[in-house]
Amino acid sequence: MDYFSESIKTAIRTVPDWPKPGVAFRDITTVLQDKTAFRKLIDAFVHRYHGHRIDAVAAVDARGFIIGSALAYELNASLVLVRKKGKLPFDTLVEDYELEYGTASVELHKDAFKSGDKVVLVDDLIATGGTMLAASRLIRRIGAEIVEVAAMIDLPDLGGSRKLQDEGLQVYTVCSFEGE
Repeated sequence: MDYFSESIKTAIRTVPDWPKPGVAFRDITTVLQDKTAFRKLIDAFVHRYHGHRIDAVAAVDARGFIIGSALAYELNASLVLVRKKGKLPFDTLVEDYELEYGTASVELHKDAFKSGDKVVLVDDLIATGGTMLAASRLIRRIGAEIVEVAAMIDLPDLGGSRKLQDEGLQVYTVCSFEGE
């Protein structure tokens, strides 16, 4: 792990037993509140994609919007919001996905991308991968190409990154909490 990744990982607060016993919640608000850590975080993504022809950054509701907006600005790319169902006002495509206890849905405007657009899909964290898989399916249905799926944090013990890779997606995360 490089210096930037380690310093960002150190800035993430772990809250034990929240929202329920046995869960170690990874709180990113401490990264956002630390101006140096936040700059390093955005710089890590910018340096990764600088020089690539990225047409759009697709950001997942809601914490992905924080990273996605700054990244889209720095890459001179458009920002597309992948929202929870019922939050977008125009014609949408919807994709359902499984949760631990039930299902959820994300949606995307049908005109969010042009066919062939090169897209980076971002969120704050990859856990089980359900939201990112659903978002990636929406993007592909429109005909855009996902260059990479990116997040600040990977929780590899939950298998989400592996599921995304099994779908043929490249995955990049700044840091991971494995077995912790």
